[in-house]
Amino acid sequence: MALTKYKPTTPTRRFTVLLKTANRNDPERSLLAPMKSKAGRNNRGVVTMRHQGSGVKRRFRVIDFKRDKRDIPAVVVGIEYDPNRTGNIALIAYADGEKRYMLAPSGLKAGDKIMNGEKAPINVGNSLPLKAMPLGTTIYNIELTKGKGGQIVRSAGAMAQIQSMDKGYVQIKLPSGEIRLVNAENYATIGGVGNEELINVKLGKAGRKRHMGIRPSVRGMAMHAEQHPHGGGEGKGQVGGKSKDIWGNRRGRNTRRNKVTSKFIVKRRKGKKINK
Repeated sequence: MALTKYKPTTPTRRFTVLLKTANRNDPERSLLAPMKSKAGRNNRGVVTMRHQGSGVKRRFRVIDFKRDKRDIPAVVVGIEYDPNRTGNIALIAYADGEKRYMLAPSGLKAGDKIMNGEKAPINVGNSLPLKAMPLGTTIYNIELTKGKGGQIVRSAGAMAQIQSMDKGYVQIKLPSGEIRLVNAENYATIGGVGNEELINVKLGKAGRKRHMGIRPSVRGMAMHAEQHPHGGGEGKGQVGGKSKDIWGNRRGRNTRRNKVTSKFIVKRRKGKKINK
């Protein structure tokens, strides 16, 4: 995808950098589902997730994260824009006539052939069990539980790398720098998620953020003392003490407490300690 810069006809246009996205028209109707806007509220209408609401109405694209249609060749029909995720999606048609959406890897284009299963060749877009991939392979859409479908490494530009295999487990280096053990029977897709230039996009105006369903956020220091631990004071004060969120919890500390899966983490990201 190519970046588009605009002539500075207005203050907004001066710094706007947008992405020429993939096909936005006519998604596959059989793979669409209704998507209700919840505005960050629970079943009682109480806000449980701040800064969410409004946004453009959109429909959900049903993505095949499991890639469980094995040993049947398929052809890429086209690369499409998905308003619900950062990466693009690819519409693929299997030899038996069924169509599905998958996360589009970088370099995949219309007309390419792909396949899922242990017998699939080591090509970009193919889904194989980790044990069938050579060391050093870049992968994405990785399963953590066999048969559940890809759960991690799914955002634009993300990719992981296979480092070693031993005793039925594969050591994978994730985009965060974390090194994790994953069962060698689990499936993953070869390549990296496309649309990697998204990081260079500058929306230019607040309205585009509102179209995405993201409402404004207010700094704690700008609030009253009863509204935030950083609030109050005369003039532009200082935070005073450790940074906290609106409920008074410390920011930046490790909150991970999952002892069941900690044993699979070989190295935490940024050298953080493992809670065991």
